[in-house]
Amino acid sequence: MISPFARGLPPEAEKQRESGASMRLIAENLGAERGGEPVFSSVFLDLGDGEGLVVTGPNGSGKSTLLRVVAGLLPAADGVIRIEGGGEEWPTPQAACHYLGHANAMKTALTVEENLRFWREFCGSPHMEIAEALDMVGLPQVAGLPFGYLSTGQKRRVSIAKLLVAYRPVWLLDEPTAGLDAASEKQFAALMRAHLEDGGIVVAATHIPLGLEGVKGLRLEGAT
Repeated sequence: MISPFARGLPPEAEKQRESGASMRLIAENLGAERGGEPVFSSVFLDLGDGEGLVVTGPNGSGKSTLLRVVAGLLPAADGVIRIEGGGEEWPTPQAACHYLGHANAMKTALTVEENLRFWREFCGSPHMEIAEALDMVGLPQVAGLPFGYLSTGQKRRVSIAKLLVAYRPVWLLDEPTAGLDAASEKQFAALMRAHLEDGGIVVAATHIPLGLEGVKGLRLEGAT
């Protein structure tokens, strides 16, 4: 697959690269709670440019909670999480990340193009054109359709296109291949590899292999 960044990184990323600074996503002694009860504790992360992490574990072990804490959607009960080397463009983990959760975060009544345009403008740092992003996920024909008309797999692929229309160096992915067929899984694996090759960071929670080699692993077992 041609890299989604072959057309050049956005100005923010180019500025970061030209500065020679190496970005790192770091978590130290991270813990989280659900309903006042501990979910996980003592989690340490240290990921640099081009590095990925696959988070595994049984249901309820805290995989989704971990990603939501890193994204700033939930507070940490313990520990700290930070970005080093992000500069003015990416001063915090929240500023530096795209979050793809279980929900697709799209309005069903809006067209695919309208949804992606919203996210492109909301996130800032525009990168790929909407038509390009849809082509990258194999859906060049759906731009004018209401999102609610799409199949489960098509909805997930449009949500993946959201990662491409606006640039973020860190991708946080919660069961990203849910609803995808085998061909789409391979296509998304190629997109993740391209993001890593271009110096991005990927943290993915999953129950199944994602087709990423040479990445780190973290298994959560829940609170002990």
